[in-house]
Amino acid sequence: MNANELLNYTNWIVVGDVLNPLKYAYKILNSLKRDGFNVVGVNPSAKNEGVYNSLRDIPYKVEVLNLCINPYKGIKVLQEAHELKIDKVLIQPGAESPEILNFCKANGMLAIEGCTLIELSRK
Repeated sequence: MNANELLNYTNWIVVGDVLNPLKYAYKILNSLKRDGFNVVGVNPSAKNEGVYNSLRDIPYKVEVLNLCINPYKGIKVLQEAHELKIDKVLIQPGAESPEILNFCKANGMLAIEGCTLIELSRK
């Protein structure tokens, strides 16, 4: 499977600084919404309404986790995703690390490195 094929799934989450218009997580979240995806933002540090702090709080079955957060925090998010049986992860540039890739491989999670914005532009 490649990054573009992940667009066949409807239920997404974007993890990162989804409240900051200057950050890619924000741009990705809003682009997915515009294109009709069922998507919400997750930021473990945020306290704002409309943004979740934990994957456990998401009110639907997540099919794709879009990881747009630094790898140190990202590994913790992936551990939670694994517990919730989220098995497809699109890893944005800058969010990747050997630890993240190894964790996904060891736990049967499909990890694809790519850029959601580029994939949406090809749709």
